[in-house]
Amino acid sequence: MKIEYFHASKYGNGAMVAEEFKKQMAAREVMVHVHHIRDVRPKEMPPADLYLFSSPGRMGKPIGRMRRFLKKVPLPSGTKYALLTTEGAPQPNKKTGRMPTEEELAKWQRVRPIMNGILQEKGLINVAEGKILVTGLKGPLEEGWQKKVEIFASQIPIPR
Repeated sequence: MKIEYFHASKYGNGAMVAEEFKKQMAAREVMVHVHHIRDVRPKEMPPADLYLFSSPGRMGKPIGRMRRFLKKVPLPSGTKYALLTTEGAPQPNKKTGRMPTEEELAKWQRVRPIMNGILQEKGLINVAEGKILVTGLKGPLEEGWQKKVEIFASQIPIPR
C-alpha cells in the first residue's frame, strides 16, 4: 500500500504530525510519502492507494492555499482519502471563563467539514479523519499528540 500525504504546515506543527504518521505507518509496513503542498502541483499528483490531506485551521477554516489546492486536484471519483488537521485548542471565554461546548466548537471549527465538502464534491471517498490540537498560535502541539496520531493511523484500512 502506498500513501501520499499532503500538508500545508506553516509553523512546523503539521510537518511534525506528518513525520509521526509516516513513522507509525512504517511500523505497519506501509510506505508514506510526505509533501508540503507548495512543493507539488495539484495537477501532477503521484499515484497512490490513499491520499491524506492535512491543513492547519485559520479562523475556523482550512488555510486558503489548501482550499485552492484541493479544488484543483484532478483525482478520479472513487479515490480514497483521509484528513488529519491541526486546529487551535479551545480557549475559555475571557469574560466568563467558561469553555465552549462541542456544538459551539462545531459552529466555529469547520476545517474538516470544508475540506470534506471540496473532496466529496469530486466523488472522493473519506476513510478516516482526525485532528490534533495546537495550544498556541504557533504551537506547541497538545500533550499526548503522538498517541492521537497513533490512534488515527490505526483507523487507516490496510489491505492484506
